[in-house]
Order: sequence, then structure tokens, then C-alpha cells
Amino acid sequence: MRSILRRVFLGRFSGVAGTVPLLAFQRATGAQRGAVSGIDHVAAPMRNVEAMVRFYRALGLRVDEGPRICSVHCGDQKINFHRPELWRSPAFALRAPAAAPPCLDLCFVWEGSSEALTEKLRDIGAEVIEGPVERQGGRDGGKASGSSHYVRDPDGNLIEFICY
Repeated sequence: MRSILRRVFLGRFSGVAGTVPLLAFQRATGAQRGAVSGIDHVAAPMRNVEAMVRFYRALGLRVDEGPRICSVHCGDQKINFHRPELWRSPAFALRAPAAAPPCLDLCFVWEGSSEALTEKLRDIGAEVIEGPVERQGGRDGGKASGSSHYVRDPDGNLIEFICY
């Protein structure tokens, strides 16, 4: 370890000046051991299984139904909705202790116009409870703004759609 640090500070690594010594220092000190890189999935209990599956499929999302959960896929992320028989079971501990529908508040990115979103929500029978309104979203480090529409899914969860 001491010899690596000495070479880093004395610049005795070959390669682009500054780059190789920095990488060597990071490796030597364990600075690259890992970090959170994104969200894989979220989970929430659901009450109205058939209505929830119908709603999310009508939005154009893939829904995989299983005996314990229904997974709603959006890009590389998903929402695992726990079926009632799972989340009501006292033996099921891998959840928030007080979680019961509706307890979810999430935002989808809508790739299209605000008008197309309004039409889609109308077509599936989702009442817009607020919007379109300007909101700050998660893009650009939380600095990007977009136009948001808010609806409730069949279980009463708050669902936001943001158009950037």
C-alpha cells in the first residue's frame, strides 16, 4: 500500500498524467467498491387486482401476473404490486409494516405531447385530478421542469405523468 501511494504522489505511473495515478489511488484506497446507481423496482400492496392490471396494461405497460405479485414494467424498472393474500399475511415481513393501499405516489415520464397524454388518460377512463401543471422533475439532477398530469389508479394511488 505504501509503495502504491508513493508512486501515486510521485507520479511514477505510466499513462496520461493525472489519470492513471488517480485510478491507482482509488483502487488502492477502495474508493471504487460500489455505489447506488439507480432504482431497480419499488413495491406496494394492491387491493383491486383485476382493475389494477387492466389500468396499467391500458397505459401500454407490460404486466406480468404471478401468484404473489403482479409486476408492472417500465423500461428497466418495475413496480411489484403485492396481491392482497400476500400483504395481508402476518408471515410476510418484507414490506413496510403499515403499508396498505393506497400508499403509492409515483411519477412516470410520458414520451409524447401533453395533448396525447390527456387523450390517453381520457381513453382509459382516468380522471385528471390536477394538470397540466409545471413541475420540477428528476432529470438534469432535479433541475429540469416539465408539464405534469395527476390521476389515481384503481386502488387510489397517486400517479403523476411528466412530459419534459
